[in-house]
Amino acid sequence: MGRFERITFDKEIMGGQACIRGMRIPVSLVVNLVANGMTTDEIIKEYPDLEPDDVKEALQYASWLAKEELHPALH
Repeated sequence: MGRFERITFDKEIMGGQACIRGMRIPVSLVVNLVANGMTTDEIIKEYPDLEPDDVKEALQYASWLAKEELHPALH
């Protein structure tokens, strides 16, 4: 998972949830905002500590988590 440089995990921050750059801004919040129609510019206006690449990487991380793999049963 080393390719996500902006996603951090710290049990002392938001209970260890995936967050953006060690801030108290969970990836799930960013993804939810996008899913509900906010643009990157609108998100950054609401959360000025975020950068466009934070939003992009949050979406990439969510996509990586949702990747489905089917494994046929071995006989």
